[in-house]
Amino acid sequence: MSAAPSPTLPITVLTGFLGSGKTTLLQRAVRTPGFAETAVLVNEIGEIGLDHHLVETVDGPVLELPGGCLCCAVREDLAQTLRGLLARRSDGSLKPFKRLVIETTGLADPAPILYTLGADPALDDALSTARVVTTLDAVTGAATVTRFPEAARQVAVADRVLITKTDLAAPDAALVAQLDWLNGAAPRVQLPGTADPAALLFDAPALARAVPPADAHAAHSHDIDVHTIVLERPVSRLEFAKALGGLALAHGEDLLRVKGLVAFADRPERPAVIQGAQHAIQQPVWLERWPDGERRSWLVFIVHAIPRAAILDRFAFAGAVPYATPQPVT
Repeated sequence: MSAAPSPTLPITVLTGFLGSGKTTLLQRAVRTPGFAETAVLVNEIGEIGLDHHLVETVDGPVLELPGGCLCCAVREDLAQTLRGLLARRSDGSLKPFKRLVIETTGLADPAPILYTLGADPALDDALSTARVVTTLDAVTGAATVTRFPEAARQVAVADRVLITKTDLAAPDAALVAQLDWLNGAAPRVQLPGTADPAALLFDAPALARAVPPADAHAAHSHDIDVHTIVLERPVSRLEFAKALGGLALAHGEDLLRVKGLVAFADRPERPAVIQGAQHAIQQPVWLERWPDGERRSWLVFIVHAIPRAAILDRFAFAGAVPYATPQPVT
């Protein structure tokens, strides 16, 4: 009898613009019991690294890539480093760990990192992207998101936004408006606060929810938009792969992230968690049941300059319609 497959290791991508408090959060997290059995991959720009020294107390291996940015110049190094990390874990030369954190540079676009995790077959089988956590400075955050497209993308792809430095300034109306436009569905936590920093990185699965976020119609910073669609008919895996793959092929790097819950015709009672970025779509993760009892297939597309009509056309065969928030019955 064949052995059961090994469970995938969850990855948290921790991102945020320069000076927004990523390393401070890690410094707090590594001191908590909830951070045990965690491996940390720290990336820095420049030939001399510094950030890895700030988190060297972590209970587990701390790795640093050589100079460059995870999302561009050293993309292949990221895959190689992760494969080597997993190999060393398997042969016992590294202390066992059960999850990974990748801390990006402040100038990183997270989408290519998510692409790397989904495009490498060995990594796709061994790892699963649990969530993207983005830090944003309450003092300068609104101006940063407006001025720098990297910061806007970091917010747009987040599963959770951590608003830092609120002891210095409360989030103002401009910052709240930016967050509402770019990623109104992502939960927000203000720091410093009483929340367990490890829990902010690792708790509840990002997509174990039945109700999708509402579509965003405002003009977003740097042509970033969020389009949410509902599939009104079950689809075959082949049809779905052709539609989503065709969209990724046509729009490539402008497809920053896609995530959702989908009912496939051969297994409608168990929804599949769908995640992907750019050209790479991760293998579906099957939930035991539909959360909250609501059985609706939905997909959220976080995009750069891709019209919603182009997405709806790809999924027209499945009865795709824009998501509308249900109105209460009176």
